[in-house]
Amino acid sequence: MGSPNYTFQGWLGKGPDSVEGKMVWEQYEPKTWSESDVDIKITHCGICGSDIHTLRSGWGPTLYPCCVGHEIVGHAVRVGKDVKKDIKVGDRVGIGAQNSSCLRPDCEECAAGMENHCRRMVGTYNGKYPDGSKSYGGYADYARAPSHFVFKIPDAIPSAEAAPMLCGGITVYSPLKKNGCGPGKKVGIVGIGGLGHFGLLFAKALGADKVVAISRTSAKKEDAKKMGADDFIATDEDKKWAKTHARSLDLIVSTVSSPKMPLMDYLSLLRTNGQFIQVGAPEDPIPAFSAFALIGKGVKIGGSMIGAPHEIDEMLQLAAEKGVKPWIQERPLKDANQAVVDMDAGKARYRICLVNEAHAKL
Repeated sequence: MGSPNYTFQGWLGKGPDSVEGKMVWEQYEPKTWSESDVDIKITHCGICGSDIHTLRSGWGPTLYPCCVGHEIVGHAVRVGKDVKKDIKVGDRVGIGAQNSSCLRPDCEECAAGMENHCRRMVGTYNGKYPDGSKSYGGYADYARAPSHFVFKIPDAIPSAEAAPMLCGGITVYSPLKKNGCGPGKKVGIVGIGGLGHFGLLFAKALGADKVVAISRTSAKKEDAKKMGADDFIATDEDKKWAKTHARSLDLIVSTVSSPKMPLMDYLSLLRTNGQFIQVGAPEDPIPAFSAFALIGKGVKIGGSMIGAPHEIDEMLQLAAEKGVKPWIQERPLKDANQAVVDMDAGKARYRICLVNEAHAKL
């Protein structure tokens, strides 16, 4: 197959002020084509908190110009001759937050199915491939990705719901599954936002005995209950919450990105040998804590980053089988600037998905 008859263009951030609604629509040069790649005509792209941090260089200097968006769903329009996955032109497929890893047999992480922890990982946007070409995300018409990181979307999941699962969903599904969420376990989810609402949905889908939503106020209590929460802790409203609920949870997944979290109190909620897993990524250090919070009950603090390709496939199948339905707001791709501003202001309930209306109608 020769050169494609389409161009790559999308919303580009040119500087830190792009997060203020100042992205510009322009053409760009995607990664160098490889015969193991897939090109996707984008129909939907979720907005992730990572997009906000990256647009404003919150986690470090961004490689401007940058097209963010790593919750991408669309249709394959070009499939390289060396693609080993069962992907054909016309298939509905998606890309998550990772676009590449080395996949070398001598790479400890890749060889063990932990590609998301590969030292040579390339993000779906704001990254550079070994040949020096840049990765660009999904606030765009088309996306290009190595086929190892392209996923077929089950028929049972609508595209607008599948898109935010590819980062927001897997970011909480992976630590829940890896750390034993299921029958016999009591699980807490800190933060009821884009990530946290997925935490409640997947903790329930995985069969946890009890799912507890933890938030600063009770403003989202009724929503959390509808998402599957069996109990709700409002930390700003109940001054005795840490004592009342002490030693009640086996696993806590924290999705908050604020460095002001009451970490010591969260740890008090864990039972003996409990685990606290942080997935939210604050731009500043998290609070200090006493070693005795760990020693006394043998609890562990850990972290998790997105998920490996096999976990994404597994998550999509579970979502299809259990009917997991994220709470989303669809917005036109042409309104991406305003959608980013609204996301940054905390107005999403609970995930915003951009719809490329020209492509979605096809």
